[in-house]
Amino acid sequence: MKTEKEKMLAGELYIALDPQLTQERTQTRLLLLELNAGREDEPEKRAAILRQLIPNAGENLWLQPPFYCDYGTNMIVGDNVFFNFNCVVLDVTYVRIGSRTLFGPNVQVYTATHPIDHVTRASGVESAKPITIGEDVWIGGSAVINPGVTIGDRTIIGAGSVVTKDIPADVFAAGNPCRVIRSLVETPA
Repeated sequence: MKTEKEKMLAGELYIALDPQLTQERTQTRLLLLELNAGREDEPEKRAAILRQLIPNAGENLWLQPPFYCDYGTNMIVGDNVFFNFNCVVLDVTYVRIGSRTLFGPNVQVYTATHPIDHVTRASGVESAKPITIGEDVWIGGSAVINPGVTIGDRTIIGAGSVVTKDIPADVFAAGNPCRVIRSLVETPA
C-alpha cells in the first residue's frame, strides 16, 4: 500500500494532512522563516539554508527573499536560476526548472490541484500535476504557472500571464490564458 507521500508524488489523490507530510511542511516552513529573515550580508548562511531547503538544486541558485514553497525537496533546479522577490512554488509534486531560468517578482508556480467534484473535494483529498520549465526561460513578474504545464527552452512568458497549457520552445507567450504571441527564432528572408 502506498504512503500518502508516494500518492502525492505520483499525482494520485492523497491526504495533505497526513502526519508525515505535515511534519515535512513544518520543517520547510522553519527553513523558509530562517531564509526570509536572513541578512543580505550573510551569503554563506543563506547558501547553507538553500542547500537544506532545495537539495536538488544546481550551482548558483539565487532566491531573493521572501520566497515560499511547500516542500523544496520536490524542486529539481538547474544551474544559475534566479527567483526575484515574493515567488511561490507549490511543489506538491515535481517542479523541474532548467539552467539559467529567470523568475520575475511575484511569480506563482502551482502543482497542487483539487478534485472538480465537490463531494470528493469536501473529503479532504487533493492531487498534483508536475511542472517542467526549460532552460534559458524568462518568466515575467506576477505570472501564474498552473498544474501540469511544460514551458519549452528559451521561451519568454510575459508579465501577468496565466499559463494553463503547454508553451513550446523559442516563443514569446503572454495573456490570460497565456498564448503564443510570436516566435523568437528569426527566419531567413
